[in-house]
Amino acid sequence: MSSVKLSRRSVVAGAAATAGALSAPISVSAQQPQDVLRVVMHSDLRIVDPIWTTAYITRNHGYMIYDTLLAMDAKGEIQPQMLQGFTASADKLTYDFTLRDGLLWHDNQPVTAEDCVASIKRWGARDALGQTVLGFVEAITVKDAKSFQIKLKEPTGLLIFALGKPSSNVPFMMPKRVADTDPNTQISDFTGSGPFRMVREEWRPGDKAVYVKFDGYKPRAEPPSSLAGGKVAKVNRVEWRVIADQQQAANALLAGEIDLMEAPSHDLLPLLKGDRSIKLVEWNPLGNQYTMRFNQSVKPFDNPKIRQAVLYALNQEDFLKATIGDPEYYKVCKAMFVCGTPLETTAGMEDKLESNFAKSRQLLQEAGYNREPIVLLHSTDLQVLTNLGPVAKSLLERGGFVVDMQSMDWQTVVARRVKKDPPAQGGWNAMLTSWVSADILNPVMAGFFNATGDKAAFGWPNDPELEALRQRFARAGTPAEQKSIAEAVQRRVAESPTHVHLGQWYQPGATRPNISGWIPAPAPIFWNIEKGRGA
Repeated sequence: MSSVKLSRRSVVAGAAATAGALSAPISVSAQQPQDVLRVVMHSDLRIVDPIWTTAYITRNHGYMIYDTLLAMDAKGEIQPQMLQGFTASADKLTYDFTLRDGLLWHDNQPVTAEDCVASIKRWGARDALGQTVLGFVEAITVKDAKSFQIKLKEPTGLLIFALGKPSSNVPFMMPKRVADTDPNTQISDFTGSGPFRMVREEWRPGDKAVYVKFDGYKPRAEPPSSLAGGKVAKVNRVEWRVIADQQQAANALLAGEIDLMEAPSHDLLPLLKGDRSIKLVEWNPLGNQYTMRFNQSVKPFDNPKIRQAVLYALNQEDFLKATIGDPEYYKVCKAMFVCGTPLETTAGMEDKLESNFAKSRQLLQEAGYNREPIVLLHSTDLQVLTNLGPVAKSLLERGGFVVDMQSMDWQTVVARRVKKDPPAQGGWNAMLTSWVSADILNPVMAGFFNATGDKAAFGWPNDPELEALRQRFARAGTPAEQKSIAEAVQRRVAESPTHVHLGQWYQPGATRPNISGWIPAPAPIFWNIEKGRGA
């Protein structure tokens, strides 16, 4: 891993100096072996089923212990991972897949095609892209212990991309006994086949999660490239330490009590960058996108005109200033499919996201809004999300809404956002989150565009017109056709919003100087990382 200067997003100088020593230094053992990597992640790990939730901390956990059939490399191309390879028929209707030799689950049982078929089906029942692709599937058949076949009803160019999808929900492979769990029920067996295995007896939510090298893992021979290639575990143990206070975590990094911070808060970057004992690493060059999600299953956001009013009341700059602060680390961008990518467009959004409060109030009056309180879920323990809620509350109120902002930790938000109860009985109307840009590059893979009602992600939009456009995208034969459909999708969402995009932002990680090998990817990954002596 090489440190980066982040020249395109320079850090504002003059950060406040550390005010005193750690209030309560984290405990460290008397010996600090080189094969133990101590990490502070962006969130505590409490939900461990990466198919049941899209939460990124759970996705990150998934990459520790599971593997994938295919994976995206640094060029954005899909490569075999657990597979030895695959073939497609001339008519693109039949695909044959063959597993590599020597793949083992963490209980030392062989990985079989039957396991993989069950895993694909469970993932496809939850994931937006998976649901679309499985709609093209006529049959998935196990041929023998190491091979299976997928037959399509009609061609789609998304099958291989879907099986190599880089982020939530990732099609992680699980043993059949685990993959047979109802997709709407969380798993309780954490057996994977990845380069690390979870030490369940040491997992203490609020304190730490522990992973150890799986000696039975057989890496590919190729060098690592983003999420593809050889996954070589170069440390024997990885500890995810929970330090909720960002200043305390930064001080622990400066003192050498931890080795790595996945997501130091932006106000601390000047302090870290100015210290010779710290390296900043740009691990996700595509960045992220802030988002507000509506719950359309309850009033008032079951009314599209009321959701439109939100698009007029909000603006991106206020959210980005309040959360990131330094404009070198954020970008105002009205393109739902990410600025700087082939599907970038402002179609339908030209007059929106400008805090036109008069227009917002006009729409609310036309829609018959009765000043029902909007229950807005506010995450308090993730610095990169914490300031979103108060900004949303202020702008929505100026736009004519009544807002009941309810504050809680992020894991409680994650658990509550899947509830369909009325807001007054523990449900919700709106919540704020962030997507990795690699998750939202087109209208089929981006989860919040799924508008299939109860089968959609939390928020449960039901929009046949939007779904028809997404199906057209899945069948599109050329980039030009894809771009045209993406523009139509964005115009439709401007009319009947499923969510609101609130700007792009970028997040470097920070490590001690003796840590090397961090691979740039859409998710933080811990294979290939080495811990040298000293520092």
